[in-house]
Parts: sequence; structure tokens; C-alpha cells
Amino acid sequence: MQHWMEWAIAFFLLLGGSFVLIGSIGLTRMPDFFMRLHGPTKATTLGMGGILLGSIFFFSLTGDVSIHELLITIFLLITAPISAHMLIKTALHHKLIAISKTRGLDKIPPAQAKAHDRNV
Repeated sequence: MQHWMEWAIAFFLLLGGSFVLIGSIGLTRMPDFFMRLHGPTKATTLGMGGILLGSIFFFSLTGDVSIHELLITIFLLITAPISAHMLIKTALHHKLIAISKTRGLDKIPPAQAKAHDRNV
């Protein structure tokens, strides 16, 4: 294995691992649901991308052409933002309470009353 490729693989593995660690710490340390969602969707997605890039580089040197890592990376990059959006929309629909430190609460439109929400 070439020396520079070992450094690239180590760099991407360490970068990905540090992003996953930061995302996991953010998931446990943030005080409310809206803030807590940033850890797994942002940092962990980047972290898994870095780890998978390191894996792609490693297996490309062995001569095996493996498309699994590329498919996993594409799947993660597509599904993480969609699932985060769905979780936020569900939290807004259920009128989940946010703490006062949560930014952007003034930009959220008030929930419109549906027919099934009214006490008729």
C-alpha cells in the first residue's frame, strides 16, 4: 500500500470518527428535541461519510471493486435529511414544547387548528 494512501485512509477514518463522537455527544447533551436533532443529522452524517470514504479508499487498493460503501453513503446522504424533516414536522404537529434558548422559534408559523382539534 502506498504511504500517501495510508495517510488519506487514516485521515478520513479519524475525521469521520471525530464527527460521529461530536454528534453523539451533542445528542446526549442538548436540552430539548429540536436542538438534539442536529447531532445525528448533521455531524453523524458527515462522520459516517468520512468513515465510508476511508473504507472505499482502503478496499480500492486491494483490487476489489466494492460498491457497497458508495451505496451506503448515498443512502445516508439521502435519508438523513428526509428523516430529520419528518421528525421536526411531527414535533411541530404534536406541539412539542421547546425551551426558550431554542433559536428560530419566532420563524415557525403558528399551528392552524384542524377540524379534529376543535372541541365541537
